[in-house]
Amino acid sequence: MPLTDGAELSLGVMLFLAAISFATSMLSAIVGMAGGIVLLACMLLFLDPLVAIPIHGLIQLVSNGSRAFIQRRHVRWDITWRYSAFLVPGAWIGLQIALEVPRTLMRALIGVFVMVATWVPRHKSASSSTSSPPGLRRFVILGGMAGMLNMLVGAVGPLIAPFFLSLGLARQEIVGTKAMCQTIGHLVKLMLFGVAGFAFLAYLHLYALMIPMVLLGTWVGSRILDRVSEQLFIWIYKIALSGIAIFLMIEAIELP
Repeated sequence: MPLTDGAELSLGVMLFLAAISFATSMLSAIVGMAGGIVLLACMLLFLDPLVAIPIHGLIQLVSNGSRAFIQRRHVRWDITWRYSAFLVPGAWIGLQIALEVPRTLMRALIGVFVMVATWVPRHKSASSSTSSPPGLRRFVILGGMAGMLNMLVGAVGPLIAPFFLSLGLARQEIVGTKAMCQTIGHLVKLMLFGVAGFAFLAYLHLYALMIPMVLLGTWVGSRILDRVSEQLFIWIYKIALSGIAIFLMIEAIELP
């Protein structure tokens, strides 16, 4: 059974989540996606969805925020403000749904989401940047939908990635702009969970272990962004995610 109180987490589990935070933050810094959903899937092995999602949101706020800061010269603000336009109303709708959905259904939903996000084919990005990429209006709708799904499944990076990858941006522009958009999205999520009464202060000991590892992972990953092959990382995370997703779906079926 997943734990619902951070105080019940053993030191071994917290150290494991800290190590995963480092690895997934480094992965996101290199390939621009995947780290958040891997981290959430691992957290759901130990925590209830409505506990894991807001804690994950805080960790991802640090991860994406640090990545956006490092790549700040490459952030496309014309995309970012469009993406942010309807984040708040979308997230509010998602929170209302999340509070009513049974926990077992949420775990199964996240398991299915992980499988789809892992194996649905994605577009390849072009190697050069364009000054006026087409179709930016769709980011207004995308932000609203991402805001809603962010409250339900916690990590929407793999689903929104194709919209960034299809613009033909340079690799650093993709990583930086997507990180900035997700930073704003996680900030909105945390504000709404706080308004709903989530006790963020009850998990300070977990943040103290995970946040420094996230920052370190972002720094390391950013340093090797231009030197590492994405293919090996992609296959590793696909295999690992598939196993965790299957576990979440089976456990959801078995829970009373």
